[in-house]
Amino acid sequence: MHPLPHLYQVSVKTNFDGLVSISSVNLPDLTSDFPQEFNGSGQHWSPETLLCAAVADCFLLSFKAIAQASKLSWISLRCDVTGRLEKGEQGKLQFTHFELQPILTVNSEKDSERALLLLEKAEANCLISNSLKSPVKLIPKIAIEG
Repeated sequence: MHPLPHLYQVSVKTNFDGLVSISSVNLPDLTSDFPQEFNGSGQHWSPETLLCAAVADCFLLSFKAIAQASKLSWISLRCDVTGRLEKGEQGKLQFTHFELQPILTVNSEKDSERALLLLEKAEANCLISNSLKSPVKLIPKIAIEG
């Protein structure tokens, strides 16, 4: 890891009736719009879906690093995340909690207990989850293939 602090810069731009273009150096641009729940088309990423994606992505990358350091052999990991948006404190819209539902496929039953511990460790060490005000609930499943 590079020395801290790390700085991440993103630029967004739009015009009166256009979509939002999201860009960062050396990365492909993304397009964003209102989600369907806010009368958007639902055909583009939105700040809401990007936030949920960041939670899931950080969790997966945290797990990959922890599993590698722990020398856990595994096959695949999928994680669905649901973010709940509702009126929170002082009647303001906010995400009140997130549910992470990872399904980790391992080679054998003997790896399942250790794999579960590493999933929990990944959630506890995910910097995106740790930066949120809302709680994140982990609902893991282990699948055996082999």
